[in-house]
Amino acid sequence: MRDEQDEKAAGVEAYQAALRAEHAAIYGYGVVGGRIGEDRRNEARAAYDAHRARRDELQRTVRDLGGTPAQAEAAYALPFPVPDSPAAARLAAQLEDRVAGVYADVVRATEGARRRAAADALREAAVRAVRWRGGSVAFPGLAERHEPASAAATPQT
Repeated sequence: MRDEQDEKAAGVEAYQAALRAEHAAIYGYGVVGGRIGEDRRNEARAAYDAHRARRDELQRTVRDLGGTPAQAEAAYALPFPVPDSPAAARLAAQLEDRVAGVYADVVRATEGARRRAAADALREAAVRAVRWRGGSVAFPGLAERHEPASAAATPQT
């Protein structure tokens, strides 16, 4: 059994990873919103707002656990060019897959109410990914772990 300090450190690390993923998702949805067709613009805006709310919640949680919240990067590299609406929808699905993956880690690292909240965030990201992709994966949050690292938005250096 883990001692309390190790559990807290693992939780902070998992929350920081989720926070970094939310920062990247917010950036990515800025691109999605600029390229997505009018028929899906409200969906993109709702996802952007949901990720901003999760980001704010994660920042509070990291502070509550005694950490300093990770800051957003100035820019993030996209996994592929996004010249049009179909590419924007593919990007949105990948962003949601990545977010689901990091929330799976938060579920693994936490207990109780925090675990339930992380499971809710994982579910919400998985549902958004299905909507963007038009299909689902067998184990949301786990299947994404088998994708190459370049598939996720990453900070530009």
